[in-house]
Amino acid sequence: MRHRGRHRRRRRGRALRGFLTGTALALTAAATLISASQATVTDDGPGGLKPLTSAAETVPLGLTEELVPQASLDRLAGAMGRPVGVGAVLAGADHTLRDSDDCSSEERAALPVAPAATRAYCWNPQDTDGWRPGAVTTSGDADDDGVWGTNRVILSAWSRSGGSAADRGLARVAFVDANDLGHLSYAWALLAVPVDGGRDYRGLVSHVSGMVWYQDKLLVTADDGDRSALYVYDMNRVQRATVESEAVGRVPGGWSAHGSRYVLPAIASYRLSDAKGAAHPATVSLDRSTAPDSLVAGEWTLDDGDRDARLWRWSFSTLPGDEGLLAADDTGLVQATEAYATEVTGLRGVLSYAGGWYVTRAAEAREEHGELWRQTVDPKREDDDSDASDGGFARSADGKGGDPAARPAVCDGAESHRCWSPQTESLSYWQETGEVWTQSERVLFALPLMSLTRAVR
Repeated sequence: MRHRGRHRRRRRGRALRGFLTGTALALTAAATLISASQATVTDDGPGGLKPLTSAAETVPLGLTEELVPQASLDRLAGAMGRPVGVGAVLAGADHTLRDSDDCSSEERAALPVAPAATRAYCWNPQDTDGWRPGAVTTSGDADDDGVWGTNRVILSAWSRSGGSAADRGLARVAFVDANDLGHLSYAWALLAVPVDGGRDYRGLVSHVSGMVWYQDKLLVTADDGDRSALYVYDMNRVQRATVESEAVGRVPGGWSAHGSRYVLPAIASYRLSDAKGAAHPATVSLDRSTAPDSLVAGEWTLDDGDRDARLWRWSFSTLPGDEGLLAADDTGLVQATEAYATEVTGLRGVLSYAGGWYVTRAAEAREEHGELWRQTVDPKREDDDSDASDGGFARSADGKGGDPAARPAVCDGAESHRCWSPQTESLSYWQETGEVWTQSERVLFALPLMSLTRAVR
């Protein structure tokens, strides 16, 4: 790979359509939300966010952009055949998600108690056994009108958790046709990385815990053992697999994608900083409330770790030809434009919008549900690095308890803030519809952003 170059963006028309909303699903006997300031939360909260501003704190959050040589991409496309677009993938969708009415009680247990989901769909076990669910992104991230070409699309990432040692960790993405929310169909595409100058490709080996589709690029988190933090895919460069087998790459008679009908070869990657304490993003999402739009990221830390987790953002490039890529300087360096420390451990999903940061925490051992918090900057933490005697969970001005800079979603009656889904790897805000999409276990679901806001008010 080499440093900065240019990729042309295929122009596409925008079509504004009414989005099918339907009636909210009766998914769970969810408890009515009450204000966190009126609830008795038994555990200490994480407190507000602490800004990170020094070079020692922000330099480790940087990335270096490395582009796959154009010649390698052209060689691969020449051997595999003309790339296809998202519409062609959706036209070949041959799998169907089950509506919430057909989900089992065990599957429904993966839904949040509060705030309640308003849409839910279940993946078929025979199609996902041996695969681990990951991040979700949508055409609402790709374009602010929510449409890619003439289609509304949801992308769902999965990684191989079973099978042979050679298959372990392979990553694939389901392209979900979301034009009719009463009937979601999908097709699989394997995530790949070109090798040997574009003469072949290998499968991306990573649990895709973060994924954002922005303009014509798909950015996914990487943990495949090298220094890459993110891989980048061009949504106009989807290739067809011509041989159906468990192999990956060039095979006798053509090209195989481990059973998937399509392949996405990476066009770039972002390498971790060489600085001490380099941050490896575990989750990412898009924030359209900044100028320019930005990619926000969060890292996962242990409960008994020796430091706080970090939340930060990188700006997207506004240069012609760099659509969908991060803003890098002439050397390919991408620097964080904003960063914070958070005391939330076990962090899974992150969403930043209009100054607030929503973070989800996975369920602990022997717990059925995770947590959802909204954090803002705590003025006290801007100047004080010491540990507060109250564990960082200060009382609000009205004396009723609860830190105004850190509010959880609370379950009515249970006096608990463990009422979120057990494990959501990402949060994707579809601005056109006002919905947040995510998945947990084998359930894909959505709920209004407004319900998240009300839940932590």
